[in-house]
Amino acid sequence: MDTSTDTYKPLNTLKCHFTWNLQKKQGDNESIEEKLNSQMEFLVTDNKYMVYNLMAYIKHVQGDYTKAIVMLEEAEELCLLNSNQSPAKLLVIYGNYAWLYYKLNEYEKSQLYVEKVENIYQELKQSNDPNLFNCPEIYGEQGWTLLKYSGHYYEQAKECFEKALESAPEDPEWNTGYAIAVHRLECLPNYKCSDHRSLDLLKRATELNPKDSEVKTLLGLKLQELCREVEGLKYIEEALAQTPNHPSCLRYAAKFYRKAGMIDEALHILKRAVSLQPKSSFIHHQIGQCYRKKIFSGKTDHQNSQLSTEERNKFIQKAIFHFELTLEFDNSFTYAYVDLANMYKEAKEYTKAEEKFNEVLSFQNLIGEDMQQIHHHFGKFAEYCKKSESKAIHHYKKALLIPISTQDRMQCEKRLEIIAKRKLERNPRDSIALGLLGLVYKVQENISSAIEYYEKALKYFPSNEEYSRALHELKTKAMN
Repeated sequence: MDTSTDTYKPLNTLKCHFTWNLQKKQGDNESIEEKLNSQMEFLVTDNKYMVYNLMAYIKHVQGDYTKAIVMLEEAEELCLLNSNQSPAKLLVIYGNYAWLYYKLNEYEKSQLYVEKVENIYQELKQSNDPNLFNCPEIYGEQGWTLLKYSGHYYEQAKECFEKALESAPEDPEWNTGYAIAVHRLECLPNYKCSDHRSLDLLKRATELNPKDSEVKTLLGLKLQELCREVEGLKYIEEALAQTPNHPSCLRYAAKFYRKAGMIDEALHILKRAVSLQPKSSFIHHQIGQCYRKKIFSGKTDHQNSQLSTEERNKFIQKAIFHFELTLEFDNSFTYAYVDLANMYKEAKEYTKAEEKFNEVLSFQNLIGEDMQQIHHHFGKFAEYCKKSESKAIHHYKKALLIPISTQDRMQCEKRLEIIAKRKLERNPRDSIALGLLGLVYKVQENISSAIEYYEKALKYFPSNEEYSRALHELKTKAMN
């Protein structure tokens, strides 16, 4: 009898972190661990056990099985201490135990936890309550885990919370998780959403879960986004009064103040936050953004006079310092590379700026919006700092050819049109300029103008395959 095989068969039927298809490359484990450590200290909820449960999985990924077991013991103890907890909340914990012991070759212990899971299901089945047997706790914890693990999973997290709410519509935690998932999806640059659903969801979550200061700050930010800043500020101030030292609350409050132009207030809060989480890439990035805003607003701290060169340089160096720390603590933070490169540009450290742009472009699996942003800013750097029109065109085209509607793409389209028309003023037979206008009009779906300019471009550069393919495609489209 093969004990390992017999034990393994039922493991894949368990609903837990090991069967939720969490891709290691899609979750920065050190960053997740930092957030979980913060929540262990500051989170006030009956579902705090989920923090320890996810930490157990992270420790397993890192190869620390001893610590993983300790985390599961903490999760189990928290569940058992709360007499109001449904036994269903132990299902994920026991599933994780079964998997961990299997990986440690302790097959008898693994089988013991498989049986514990089966016994809980039998207990729930006998309750004759379909809502209990549907186990909203599992869907809720899966949604919460996906929300914490990676932005790639926000849509899936939303669906999990929807399933949890079908059986437990008044549950404060699942309402909060659902609101946060929808809010984060709405913040994605290319997420198609006709309304602002998260506003009502965040309000409901705040009503059901008044102790959760983090969700209040998100509601404040949403109201600010909808030009209801005064109303949003009330929620921000209420959250800060409620938990003045909660790192997540401080981060979101600082974001609100920064967007409101209250830079000194934002920095004051962020300095408090960074004293609590000195290795938080998110906090250092926000501090860098605040100093960047000071630079480009061109004002001094306490008056409306223009920044002196000395003050400007001081703020540039502070921004660089914090953006560098951001990448030291999270070297996969795409936007921080662009911000740091742009700040090196302001310091006229062009070699360093170019290195950062090239470094982030070398990343595998960059999403389209990130590629557009990088190429847009790299193009501006090439055009204005390196005075290289050809390199600027290269990067602007790269961004434009990614078929996602973003501000970065629109800006690249404008720059290409301006550059093309400027080149044609110098030389009306410039095939590159004519081809660029053909591309711009093609993207704008101005078919007749695109055909006209590609034909002109081919007149002066008849062997250009790119122009020939584009012209053929456009003429085919025009015929249909």
